[in-house]
Amino acid sequence: MIKPKTTKKDTRKELESLVDQFIKAKGEIQQVNMGESGLVDGKYNTSHIGFNEPKQDRTPLNHVVAALQQRKNQKPASSPTPTKKRPKKKIIYDDFGDPLRWVWEE
Repeated sequence: MIKPKTTKKDTRKELESLVDQFIKAKGEIQQVNMGESGLVDGKYNTSHIGFNEPKQDRTPLNHVVAALQQRKNQKPASSPTPTKKRPKKKIIYDDFGDPLRWVWEE
């Protein structure tokens, strides 16, 4: 049996009912200022930011790029390769103009 896809409307209803259940069970919703939840001790949590390590020197590859460009420019401008002609179907008629059979011609 295929499970029906939940719609946004269903998801909203489910979330509203969960919030209502939480409030009815003496739950309390705290209001916080925008951006405040991302702060740790009043500062941004930088433990997940990947800039803790010192900058690493990059290996220059200018000679590799130059070699690739040179090879690219050295390719001869070749004429387009002739395409193979595909065989065509031709109908053979009898003396009275009625079709007899199909034959393939190159």
